[in-house]
Amino acid sequence: MLPKRINIALGKTFNVDDMLKKVDINEVKKSATKLVGKDWMLITAGNPEDCNTMTASWGGFGELWNMPVVIVFIRPTRHTYSFVEREEYFTVSFFEEKYRSTLQLCGTVSGRKVEKIKESGLTPILSEHGSTYFGEAKLVCECRKVYFADVNPNNLLDEKIKKHYPHEDYHRMFIGEIVNTYAK
Repeated sequence: MLPKRINIALGKTFNVDDMLKKVDINEVKKSATKLVGKDWMLITAGNPEDCNTMTASWGGFGELWNMPVVIVFIRPTRHTYSFVEREEYFTVSFFEEKYRSTLQLCGTVSGRKVEKIKESGLTPILSEHGSTYFGEAKLVCECRKVYFADVNPNNLLDEKIKKHYPHEDYHRMFIGEIVNTYAK
């Protein structure tokens, strides 16, 4: 039996009852559109010693090629892009509303200029496949990259979408097979 409180990383202590536990993605009872579009997520790649994270509100969950997947969109100009490109695995982490300012920080400062994770106060945790997620998250999906495609402006069928690309900085879409899910 685990003690009631354990020391994780960076000298932080968590109550065992507050820690993430491995769950089946099919048992998660959350709205995917709310999680991604309203609650936001952190996309993270790399190990805790060499990783970067960014806040995102575009993406989704689904079933593709007979596997549960997460779909994320990252502009090539973002620092996190090179980490997701380099690594085989990435994570998406979702948080309670009390972490909104942390998510805003991670979405507005660049990891090229600031030690964003240190500044955020989040606790990086090493995943089963060597990626990083955060101990404070309420839900985490660890994903293995299985596909990517670049947004092609010639394929944008709705003129309203073009306003999202004033500088023609088109996203790359990454599809990741969900290999592990953790929830509180």
